[in-house]
Amino acid sequence: MSKKIILTGGGTAGHVTPNIALIPHLRKAGYEIVYIGSYEGIEKKLISDFPEIPYYGIATGKLRRYLDLKNLTDPFRVIKGYAEAKKALKREKPDVLFSKGGFVSVPVVRAAASLHIPCIIHESDMTPGLANKLCIPTAKKVCCNFPETLKMLPEDKAVLTGSPIREELSGGNKIAALELCKFTTSKPVIMVIGGSLGAASVNQIVRKSLDQLLIDFQVVHICGKGKVDDQLLNISGYKQFEYLKAELKDMFAMADVIISRAGANAICELLALKKPNLLVPLPAGSSRGDQILNAASFESQGFSMVVKEEDLTPELLVEKVQELYFTRQIYIDAMNASMQMSSISSIMKLIEEAVL
Repeated sequence: MSKKIILTGGGTAGHVTPNIALIPHLRKAGYEIVYIGSYEGIEKKLISDFPEIPYYGIATGKLRRYLDLKNLTDPFRVIKGYAEAKKALKREKPDVLFSKGGFVSVPVVRAAASLHIPCIIHESDMTPGLANKLCIPTAKKVCCNFPETLKMLPEDKAVLTGSPIREELSGGNKIAALELCKFTTSKPVIMVIGGSLGAASVNQIVRKSLDQLLIDFQVVHICGKGKVDDQLLNISGYKQFEYLKAELKDMFAMADVIISRAGANAICELLALKKPNLLVPLPAGSSRGDQILNAASFESQGFSMVVKEEDLTPELLVEKVQELYFTRQIYIDAMNASMQMSSISSIMKLIEEAVL
């Protein structure tokens, strides 16, 4: 029996990569896959690696909690996106919709509800974001990453699944990464990663710390688009990349410790890979505070060391990285002892049940 699923989600890589993690499992289960995203968002770029998956671009607008002139125009973009999503859904006639969130998902989920297409959504962060809050009432099930999130969701819909992690991330080649970075095997490696958009403040502190860090470590720095510092290109033991795709798994294999933001998908990958990590969550003034909550949960479970961005100095960064490296086995043991769920099999089961 032929089955079809629509995937949606976008705005950041964290709203796309879990969908990508599901793709091989959906194929194995016999699903035809279609993706609905924004016209030119990062989701279009990432899904272009799968040319066999039809992609529909729709208009989307951000729903803000603060005053902004775009609040006058973006609702019309959402309405247009709703009409475009509904047209695509009528054409494709999917059996089920899976949404990873982001504002592009709102018109898609609401359009699916109007057509009585069952929808499963996934909330990565500790507290549901505005986009998912608008989608939860029409969803059949709501997947989440943190036990603390369950009490914030409708009891009959909430399912603790964890986040789908791309299996290929665990198959990296350390030697390939060492060769690409021109690193040696004589010093441990710090990997700095700020998410798909980079982290300007963390980048700045890391670069100010390089003289001290490079005494004991080598540093591979995934710094975000347009954020490579050309003045530091020829420093031995320091390698910068704007963004990595196929090579990312090799960098993870090479890294002894990782400095990262605390986006839910990113930290779930660190947990799955059992990588000791120092988290610098995005401060509340720059977000809705979700990364602070995510980091606090991982710190309390013994998976992560956490430093507030406002406290971070070059001296403190060096101190914490050294402490993390020399106590790294404590964090690895905690992650090994975690009852990490088989998120992909849990989500696949929910998808199959929705189709029946």
